[in-house]
Amino acid sequence: MLMKSAIEEILKNIESATEYIEEDTINKFMDVLTESKNVFVIGAGRSGLVAKAFAMRLMHLGISTYVVGETISPAIYDDDCILAISGSGETKTIVSPVKIAKDRGSKVLALTSYPESSLGKLADSIMLVKGRTKVDMDDEDYLKRQIDGNYTSLTPLGTAFELTSLIFLDGLITDLMQKMGKTETDLKNRHTVLE
Repeated sequence: MLMKSAIEEILKNIESATEYIEEDTINKFMDVLTESKNVFVIGAGRSGLVAKAFAMRLMHLGISTYVVGETISPAIYDDDCILAISGSGETKTIVSPVKIAKDRGSKVLALTSYPESSLGKLADSIMLVKGRTKVDMDDEDYLKRQIDGNYTSLTPLGTAFELTSLIFLDGLITDLMQKMGKTETDLKNRHTVLE
């Protein structure tokens, strides 16, 4: 059953994230997020959905947060930050707004599988999130990957990156709660009641 194998591959990728997450990077992310006047988040496609989920949790913590591209997003300034999610680090609709933010003096936080990418070069702090991205979809290496036991094709497109990013950012919320002295009740008090 392919579904079971795919789930196992996704879980392996998520579990391996704990091996390369660096405490200094987590602390830098938390400092930037809590010291910025406004936090802007950006991602394209499914990474955009991950960005929106993280923005919701930041709002629950009481952090002023905006999703880039939404009609209510204000201008970004040098006392703000932008958190960009891009597996490849080359998505033009991500890199271009990040360049603008950087030019305006904002701090840049990046989640990417490619620290040496265009996004990585703009970032003040990079969280490496491994996972298959659109850069890794070269069919020429298919046979080699199969021989090596690398069955990344079971996690189509950016699935492993996106889900690992989602889990990482939800874990970061836990650290932010502790840093800010917030409880689940505090988050619940900011949860929407218009549903």
